[in-house]
Amino acid sequence: MTDLPALQTLRLTRAGRLLTIAFNRPDVLNAVNTQLHRELIDAFAFAARDAGSDVIVLTGEGRAFSAGGDLEQMERMIAEPALFEAEVRDAKLLVFALLDIEKPVIARVNGHAVGLGATLALLCDVTFVAESAKIGDPHVGVGLVAGDGGAVIWPQLVGFNRAKEFLMTGDLLTARRAAEIGLINHVVPDAELDAEVEAFCNRLLSGATEAIRWTKVTINLELKRLAHALLDPGLAYEALSLRTQAHRARVAALRARRERT
Repeated sequence: MTDLPALQTLRLTRAGRLLTIAFNRPDVLNAVNTQLHRELIDAFAFAARDAGSDVIVLTGEGRAFSAGGDLEQMERMIAEPALFEAEVRDAKLLVFALLDIEKPVIARVNGHAVGLGATLALLCDVTFVAESAKIGDPHVGVGLVAGDGGAVIWPQLVGFNRAKEFLMTGDLLTARRAAEIGLINHVVPDAELDAEVEAFCNRLLSGATEAIRWTKVTINLELKRLAHALLDPGLAYEALSLRTQAHRARVAALRARRERT
């Protein structure tokens, strides 16, 4: 059986034929910095070829699934906008590394899923969300375009107008509200999250592996076509918004709020 890779910002574990990939920066609510971004690409590539697993779970260590973009990372890119060029390349690789996995990928959303964290959860095949968690994409809250995947997946799940409402306001939705509008599959009491995810994964593991995989592959063909069409312009607009005064001011205000608390 293939050894699990040792990564600094992710924790990979295997139980039987189930592989779990966990964001492992709990001290910053699993915010995504450059290292986590790149290690996710490596982890998804490993998961795709791992001969020892048939189902993947994506989750977070600690209180959050993922708080989205890392503040220090945003500040570095404001100081050096050229850094965003590598971020753009990695953003596309990350989305397609996830969408290209033939095995079912289940999101176990144990806490808030925000920004890129929400996008990654929603790009999974089935989402289980703890009742106390919130989910949303507040790119606009820091003056950025939701170009790294939010504009791809939200309209497919809730329709264009609802997607525009939530992406243009950046509002966070309760798990219950997200389930009501079809953004997520399941909202469950926090204490029951592990049991619900385990039961569903076991159901898939006991199913017809090839039929399940190829059904997913067929459905994802259209989603990947949309991602190819939308990611380049979305990331280009996000790069433009990175250079705006509104973005700089909102990041500075966020830093000030954190230093006061």
